[in-house]
Amino acid sequence: MNTAHKVLAAADLPAWRDALRASGRRLVVTNGVFDLLHVGHVTYLETARSLGDLLLIGVNGDDSVRQLKGPTRPLNPEADRARVLAALGCVDAVSIFPEMRAVNFLRLAQPDIYVKGGDYTLETIDANERQAVESAGGRIEFIRFVDGKSTTRLVEKIARG
Repeated sequence: MNTAHKVLAAADLPAWRDALRASGRRLVVTNGVFDLLHVGHVTYLETARSLGDLLLIGVNGDDSVRQLKGPTRPLNPEADRARVLAALGCVDAVSIFPEMRAVNFLRLAQPDIYVKGGDYTLETIDANERQAVESAGGRIEFIRFVDGKSTTRLVEKIARG
C-alpha cells in the first residue's frame, strides 16, 4: 500500500479540514521532529489518535530542526520522516511545516484537539500555538511520554557504539 497520498501540502490543509468538519469528524493534531521513530513515538501517536476520529501530524522541516536540535540534526530528511509517519496505521495525514513553532500549521489545521507531550503544560506551551488552537474552538491535551524513550537517548547510544 502506498501511503504518499497521506502527506499533505500546507496549501491543501484548509480544504481537507473543511471536508472533515462537514462530515462531523473530530481532528486530533500533534507535531514534532520525529527523527528516529521509536516505541515512545508510536505509543504517543496511538494515544493521541484515540482522542478523536483522525490524527494529523505536523512535521518540523529540516531547517527548523537544525534550529531546535543543532547542526547534526535531523538525521533523516523531512520528506522521509513524513513518509515513515504516514505509513503508521494510527496516522491519517502528515504535513511538513518550515517554522520552528507550529502556529501557522495550527491555524491551517484548526484541530479539535491539539496534543502535546507531558513535558508541557498550559502555562509552558507556546502562547501563540495555544491561541491558534483555542481561537478556532479547539482544546489542548497532554500525553505523558514513555520513560527512557527518546531520540536524543537513541542518538547518544548509537554514538557510544
